Amino acid sequence: MARESFRWSMLATMAALLLTLVGCGHTDEEMAGKQREIDKLSADLKTAQSQLAEDQAKYGKAQGEIEDLRGQLKQAGIDSDKLRQAVSEYKQRSEQLAAIEQRFRDLKNRLDKLTQVGLKVVVRNNRMVIQLPGDVLFDSGKDELKAGGKDVLAQVAQVIGSDATLSQRIFQVAGHTDNEPYGGGPFKDNWGLSLNRARSTLLYLVTPRADAPAKPGAKAAPAGKGGGGLNPKNWSAAGYGETDPLAGTVENQSKDDRNKNRRVELVLQPNVEEMLNLNNIK
Repeated sequence: MARESFRWSMLATMAALLLTLVGCGHTDEEMAGKQREIDKLSADLKTAQSQLAEDQAKYGKAQGEIEDLRGQLKQAGIDSDKLRQAVSEYKQRSEQLAAIEQRFRDLKNRLDKLTQVGLKVVVRNNRMVIQLPGDVLFDSGKDELKAGGKDVLAQVAQVIGSDATLSQRIFQVAGHTDNEPYGGGPFKDNWGLSLNRARSTLLYLVTPRADAPAKPGAKAAPAGKGGGGLNPKNWSAAGYGETDPLAGTVENQSKDDRNKNRRVELVLQPNVEEMLNLNNIK
């Protein structure tokens, strides 16, 4: 359409020039200048006409290709309207996944505050995980939290509890051991030890803070016996024993591997609609 308008514009200009030449007296030099202008416009017009013909041919070819594709889709049993709908749904789902990924990026940024107290926030097994070294929390073979462990957990609870988004999320406390056999003690085996350590960690995190007012009908926490004050409805505990090592394998672990594998993890649980590959947000 633009080239068609250009052609008519040039024709009108040429007509005006011819009228000017016919209707008025001009010197030979002026006449020659006008003639050159007319010649140039004629050449431009021919070029525009040639380009227009080429564009029309390309347009006709493209239309033919579109019709051929429609025919192929129809033969393949694919309706073009359904195809457009599928593309639209894919685009919508892609946008939803991008929004979920951004939500997890935001959650990780919030949890990264814990790196200031020496903890690691990582993505492992497609879950966002706060890793707590076992030797910081517990003495060897014990499930009672050390004073230093309580201090660390208090800082974790402070970060999670003071954040309106994190405080509403679901977490699982996961206990892990090394591959050294545990027997003859109160926990029977590594499953029992890891589960009881996870339970002790969970109980501290959900116990009301010492400075928190008691709820109606409930006792206030004894002096010096308060915990993290997190919502118990959002927390659960699990024990994995030696089955999920960070380093080495279940069968073979060096001393350094065993130190890394004795740990407690706070695992952020995704909602059903948030099941996507979290490796993208590392």
